[in-house]
Amino acid sequence: MIKVLNARLTAPFTLEIDFSDHSQGVFDASAYLSARSGPLLEALREPRYFERYFIDAGALCWPNWLEISAARLHEFSSATTSA
Repeated sequence: MIKVLNARLTAPFTLEIDFSDHSQGVFDASAYLSARSGPLLEALREPRYFERYFIDAGALCWPNWLEISAARLHEFSSATTSA
């Protein structure tokens, strides 16, 4: 099972992510959020709240209990490369 090991904010709503399979990807959350809606996602549209992300059990999480699995992040990340 793939896990998120590290995530770095590189631009507003953009995270560079290191995965447990030794790949890296860039997750453009603005594109992700523009294609989705829901009460948990609304808070992420605020830049300061988005920046409160953390990693828990290999997933990307926020304080409102929103969690995006590593597999989904890997799928949605662009420029995924092997390290």
